[in-house]
Amino acid sequence: MPSDYASHFVSAQDGLKLHVRAYGPGGGENLPVVCLPGLARTSADFHELALALSRHTETPRRVIAMDYRGRGRSDYDPNPANYNLAVELNDVLTALTALGIGPAVFVGTSRGGILTMLLATVSPAALAGAVLNDIGPVIELQGLIRIKSYVGKMPPSKSYDEATAILRRLFGAQFPKLTSEDWVDYARRSFEQRDGKLVPSYDPMLAKILEGIDPERPPAPLWNAFDALAAVPVMVIRGALSDLLSAETVAAMRQRRPDLEVMEVPDQGHAPLLTDAASIRRIAAFVLRCDRARADVR
Repeated sequence: MPSDYASHFVSAQDGLKLHVRAYGPGGGENLPVVCLPGLARTSADFHELALALSRHTETPRRVIAMDYRGRGRSDYDPNPANYNLAVELNDVLTALTALGIGPAVFVGTSRGGILTMLLATVSPAALAGAVLNDIGPVIELQGLIRIKSYVGKMPPSKSYDEATAILRRLFGAQFPKLTSEDWVDYARRSFEQRDGKLVPSYDPMLAKILEGIDPERPPAPLWNAFDALAAVPVMVIRGALSDLLSAETVAAMRQRRPDLEVMEVPDQGHAPLLTDAASIRRIAAFVLRCDRARADVR
């Protein structure tokens, strides 16, 4: 519910209006948490996690969740070429500055995890910890091809029942154990009313950035960006059914970072929803670990 958080609107460097949800108290000694969603996802994905972290009995903290340009309540960009990682990284930095967010623990789902790793390369002081949700330095091509198959191509719906049916058809294999209520909640986070119809909560022109995906050419690995996180605690979450982050990549990440915290979410694919109590508890415990690590540095 809107009363659970405050909406802030920040101007990007090119004047585009960016929407950010802010939960919980400002200031305090506890590290803030910044949540960055997936490619075609929004700040709404983090609602349950943000409530739990911001209302924690012993360690309440500020939680920020961002809508990238072209998603959620942020402005759509008239130039689809601006839906790229460099522009979005600059938008994240702009929002952090505008909201006065100092070192924070970042929770990045998929594209949000890529942005978190890239942030470590350009502004390492901004990070006090990182949770990479179903993303790593090696991105599996089959997952990207699957994402390309539906982003910007979902039809409008007449009702949430119809929207729910679309999501079940697209993602049922990735999330076989979701209940009917879970699917309805997923649909309400994924669609919005526009011109009397339910449409996905993003600019369909996002599909443009996926046009370059080549089945014969996997994306370049991001090991240098992952290694840039060396100074802070890192946790990786993998959906057991994920087709974007492989178990082999997680093992390679752990080899480079023996202190890497790893959690696998059963019966979920790309990307784990982070709405279940077990996942929220693990993330909360990791954030407390980041608090302690920060205190030790001081």
